[in-house]
Amino acid sequence: MTARTRRDTSKRDGVLVAALVLAALGLIIYLANGRSGDDTAANAQQPQQQTSNVETGADPLADLPRREPGDPMALGAPDAPVTMVMYEDYRCPFCAKFTRDIAPALIERYVETGVLRMEWRDLPIFGEQSLLAARAGHAAAEQGRFWEFVDAVHADAPDRGHPELTPEKLRDFAREAGVEDLDRFSADMNSTRYDAAIEADTLEGTGLGVSSTPTFIINGRPVLGAQPLDTFVSVIDAAEARS
Repeated sequence: MTARTRRDTSKRDGVLVAALVLAALGLIIYLANGRSGDDTAANAQQPQQQTSNVETGADPLADLPRREPGDPMALGAPDAPVTMVMYEDYRCPFCAKFTRDIAPALIERYVETGVLRMEWRDLPIFGEQSLLAARAGHAAAEQGRFWEFVDAVHADAPDRGHPELTPEKLRDFAREAGVEDLDRFSADMNSTRYDAAIEADTLEGTGLGVSSTPTFIINGRPVLGAQPLDTFVSVIDAAEARS
């Protein structure tokens, strides 16, 4: 790599980090201004389609977790006292970092003990390959291998930049994840059958002001980015204590 290339790469990384910081600050301000009361960090502005709850004084994020039994894109008991709604993009390097470095500890400590439920939301913000990967995730979910697919994609992700997620690569990840019928997977991935669900997730997130990934809403409190494990532990413990 030449010195000029290194400088260009460093510049691009700096711009990406700055953009994510600005997006995070914007979301925090947006969510904080969306509520009155003494715990603005734990209560976020509600999507536009649910403004009636704001008018009546109800918690605008009370209905955000879906808690659907058997949801293949969720982990944990539907009645868990703490929920983490996760807005993610398969091409996001910080989402990959969360999957590799943070999620396993949270699953062992909280999901497997009945405290936490994790619910995935698609927020494909990095182009057509992000949308294709979101479709692939749904296709893997239909064969019961969603989280294994997420792990496979993110295990291969670079620390910086966005991976190339072509149909061929996604099929390879599905094979690695244990998806049994790969022809069915490819057909589903290349169709538009999941687009309405993906769009619903996207509209839900953008309605809340989410503009960067990963963004987590833990019992109403936003946590932006792949924060250290201690940050998630602190927020989850506090949410459990209040439940």
